[in-house]
Amino acid sequence: MLNFTRTAVLFATALALVLLIQDSAAAQQRLPNPVLAFIGQEQVEAGGKQLIRYKYDVANKAKYPNELFAPSPNLPPCGTNTKSARTWIDVYDQRGRRLNGFCAITRSADLDKLWFDLAPDMVPPSWVYIEMTDRETDTKYKSNLAETTP
Repeated sequence: MLNFTRTAVLFATALALVLLIQDSAAAQQRLPNPVLAFIGQEQVEAGGKQLIRYKYDVANKAKYPNELFAPSPNLPPCGTNTKSARTWIDVYDQRGRRLNGFCAITRSADLDKLWFDLAPDMVPPSWVYIEMTDRETDTKYKSNLAETTP
């Protein structure tokens, strides 16, 4: 009788652990894709050059836990930044050409500070999107296409 009770307790504990792990994985998968929204543009100077900065916000940024942006020294660095974020964000034009990248965003609230720059004489792409890559789980979240004009 004691062996049966011990086996039943071990089985119940193992089952609870499996369900907890599955629930945690399912919770991560339930994160929505980012909803990218154009905020505006402004003239900036960088490296002695005049540029037009196109600014974006992730409208549903509150849906992303701050843990996604925690410093991750256990993952490959971003240049010399050895404590870059767990999740990196890349901005692409509608054809998939990378326009900018962010590897040091530290909290989801800062997803309203995404941008890319172009020279004033360049025609901007009609549409852009972002990909957020969770480097710890190798999960990508791709946004909608957002305009580059108001």
